[in-house]
Amino acid sequence: MTDLNGIAPVLFALFGVGIGLALRSVIAAAAIRAANRRAAAILEEARQQQSSLVIGAKGEISRLRAEAELAQQADREAATAEGERLRLREVTLGERESFFAGREVAIAERERTLVDESVALDVARANVNTRLAEVAGLDPEAARTEVLSRFTEEAERETKRLQATLERRAQEDAADRARDMILTAMQRVAADHSAEHSVTHVKLASDEMKGRLIGREGRNIRALEAATGVELLIDETPLQVTLSSFDPVRRQVARVALERLMQDGRIHPIRIEEIVAKAQGEVDADSLKNGETAALKVGVTGIPTELLRILGRLQWRTSFGQNVLLHSIETAQVAGAVAGELGMDIRAAKVGGLLHDIGKALDHEIEGTHAAIGADLARRHGMPEGIVNAIAAHHQEVECTAREAPIVQVADAISAARPGARGDQGEAHLRRLEDLQQIALGFEGVEKVYAVQAGREVRILVRPDQVSDEDARTIAREVVKRIEEQLAYPGQIRVTVIRETRAVDYAR
Repeated sequence: MTDLNGIAPVLFALFGVGIGLALRSVIAAAAIRAANRRAAAILEEARQQQSSLVIGAKGEISRLRAEAELAQQADREAATAEGERLRLREVTLGERESFFAGREVAIAERERTLVDESVALDVARANVNTRLAEVAGLDPEAARTEVLSRFTEEAERETKRLQATLERRAQEDAADRARDMILTAMQRVAADHSAEHSVTHVKLASDEMKGRLIGREGRNIRALEAATGVELLIDETPLQVTLSSFDPVRRQVARVALERLMQDGRIHPIRIEEIVAKAQGEVDADSLKNGETAALKVGVTGIPTELLRILGRLQWRTSFGQNVLLHSIETAQVAGAVAGELGMDIRAAKVGGLLHDIGKALDHEIEGTHAAIGADLARRHGMPEGIVNAIAAHHQEVECTAREAPIVQVADAISAARPGARGDQGEAHLRRLEDLQQIALGFEGVEKVYAVQAGREVRILVRPDQVSDEDARTIAREVVKRIEEQLAYPGQIRVTVIRETRAVDYAR
């Protein structure tokens, strides 16, 4: 019993160890089976990936093989086409070589024919010369001398005729230029027509002021005239002094100076020079202000200050009784409206219209027509060439090369021709146009006469069967001469003689 009690624990211990070993064996076997399953899964996944890679590689190889076959096919087709083109070119070159070879043969044949014909012609010419010498009784050398002599005489006559024609044209051109200069001078000093616009009347506080203006032995009036360049006319007219000058700016300076002197009361030569200098500055400032106001009314900017100052002088200038500055503003507004309707440059048209008569502010100081003076002035102050051409061509003195030029011409004519714009009376204007037409109708061969552009141009249509080209030039000169002798007019009048030849036939 005692031995059993001692062995039992040992048995239990051994049993526990056996159970533990058995459990460990079971756990180990389960772990081995799980590891085998994971290894099998990994192996299967690797096998599937390998299969996918193989399939993809086979597809890529098939695609590359197909693309290579297509590229080879395209290269073969291109090579075939290039070969065909080269073959056709060789055929064409062969045909052209054959053609040129034929042409060379034909040219050689033609050269032989021409040589034969030249030889035959020389023989015929020799025979003709021999026959002519026999008929004329002259040997060939004498006949050649006679022909050359006649040709020389004819050439000399033609040279003299051409020389006379050139001399006549030069004289006509010189006469035309001289006539233009005379007309320009007449425009500046046309006293009978513009007397009412070349004087300024100044009111006096009393007749005693006349004596103070004259001064002792006339020294005050001489000093005033010398400082202003204006003639003072002091006559029997009560409470009035007349300032006479064709330069409106000088008259304005003299008027301002005279009013300042009468307000100051100190009238002597030194004071006169001081007041005239101040009046000149005031007039210059007023000129700039007038020019800026005009540009503001028109709605344009960027015009040089000096041009605005000169433009402002037109405030004291009139033409046909029309204030030139107001006429310029109106022309600019009309030109802008026309340009807007036509979809053209509105600003360029406005500036051209505003400056088109700016030359009238300087035409008493610079030689030339006011259009040419204004164009040169605008060009020297950096204005665009389109505006310069619009100023120069607004009286058709030069050709219109800018798009704005015809617009300024039309706007100028509209402003000048509108009712009430100018001081010409209707009857006098119509009578002047009738006189122009009657002068032209007095010549033989004249069919119709038109006085256009308010009498600034006369267009004469002549009968071509009665009047030649030379006669047309003669009629133009004679009409100009009679207009200068018989009519009084401002500016210049252009005479154009038109000779038109018509060929008429009938089909029956």
